[in-house]
Amino acid sequence: MDRFREFRIRDYHALFQKRELSVRELLEAFLDRIHDVDEHIRAFLSLNEEGARARAQELDRSLPTNGFPPLWGIPVGVKDNLCTEGLPTTCGSKILHNFIAPYDATVVERLKKAGAIIVGKTNMDEFAMGSSTENSAFGPTRNPFDLRRVPGGSSGGSAAALASLEAPLALGSDTGGSVRQPAGFCGVVGLRPTYGRVSRYGLVSFASSLDQVGPMTRNVEDCVTLFEVISGSDQRDSTCAPYPPFSRQDIPPEEEIRKMKVGIPREYFSSGVDGAMVRKIEEVLDGLRKEGVECLEVSLPHTDFALEAYYIVAPAEASSNLARYDGVLYGLREEGKTIQEMYVRTRTAGFGNEVKRRIILGTYSLSSGYYDEYYLKGMKVRTLVRNDFEKVFEQCQVLVTPVSPCFPFFFGERTRSPYDMYLADVFTIPSAMAGIPGLSMNCGYENHLPIGLQILSGPFREGWIFGLALFLEKMLSLPSPLPMVPERS
Repeated sequence: MDRFREFRIRDYHALFQKRELSVRELLEAFLDRIHDVDEHIRAFLSLNEEGARARAQELDRSLPTNGFPPLWGIPVGVKDNLCTEGLPTTCGSKILHNFIAPYDATVVERLKKAGAIIVGKTNMDEFAMGSSTENSAFGPTRNPFDLRRVPGGSSGGSAAALASLEAPLALGSDTGGSVRQPAGFCGVVGLRPTYGRVSRYGLVSFASSLDQVGPMTRNVEDCVTLFEVISGSDQRDSTCAPYPPFSRQDIPPEEEIRKMKVGIPREYFSSGVDGAMVRKIEEVLDGLRKEGVECLEVSLPHTDFALEAYYIVAPAEASSNLARYDGVLYGLREEGKTIQEMYVRTRTAGFGNEVKRRIILGTYSLSSGYYDEYYLKGMKVRTLVRNDFEKVFEQCQVLVTPVSPCFPFFFGERTRSPYDMYLADVFTIPSAMAGIPGLSMNCGYENHLPIGLQILSGPFREGWIFGLALFLEKMLSLPSPLPMVPERS
């Protein structure tokens, strides 16, 4: 697989065009890799081997003569909370352990239309509630850079699959940082689009005003391509903005990037951030200054309140969305003497502890007498956080921050303290609350662990983000990740 380490989509297509590689051969190479290393990584919950092989043979029989569709013949891993027709969609939960999706999510439809091959469904924290993938009912995913550490969450399966080269592309979902934080922990690229830029139709809901589907890749160029495919309006999702798909034509040229102003929010470089991480990002900023990019300090004064507000708003929405899992229509059902007893037995057996904790928190903050005291205040703080970003983007085009204040932590290190676990997302939650786009990319290593750098911009300004990310990728010239994963002997 090492030959594919630095490959981009265009490199695979070049080999297809010259008939030096068939789609079936490429698929088998990735399936072999999965069989070799996934017993250690556990990035996938289920594989679509039979369907993927049939699709590969179909594509090999119809090699395009006038250019390839953007994802033609490329294997893609899909997070297990995206409905994929005929395949399990468990959301990492026992309560959906036997659920087979009867239809495709809009993003999955668009992948297939663009020629992609769905290779399997990736592991995740149960219903996307977690920052380490330790909350999956089917066991945790491990970080390919250090199997003793977490890959981040909740899209940890997708990030780990990319880092260990089990798939060249993947989809995740981001409610409070679930694409960007695992991308940072695993040294890959992950984009949370502007809220409404990508359809949520077929994405199993956690917190509907925050959830977004995001592309995850091994390099920025492929992230642009994947985002072009999945973005755009969708009549089946009323929250999807009536805008056309993103186009790489919206990315400013390099000379415009050199003229941009980069904001450095002082609240993201406080004493709670790992010193090695701060030093590496400051080195990157110094590199930008040498290239002529203006970097200026800015302030987002309500940053410290965003985490608390998020853990009121998101659980409140989750408590409503997850009420549908009651053992009646689909999923797990534990019989009882009365219907109330059946509900209790089903939800007690089907949900894990973190999901139960958030349902209880959300139900409490929405209950009579407490709505104004908690949920309403949480929404007011959300407005203040959004206003902070609007004011800052009057001074600069993008912000650069760490993705997380810490490196990937060891398994069990934070499970006893939910608040410590929640702090791993402290730098991704504010932008999610504001509904703005953000991208996570690797900017270096410390003790063989990747360091995630986050780029934020205003709503629908993904072009600025990609422009700076491509500029940084070229400036830093880091090798694509391929950690030393033990292979099957």
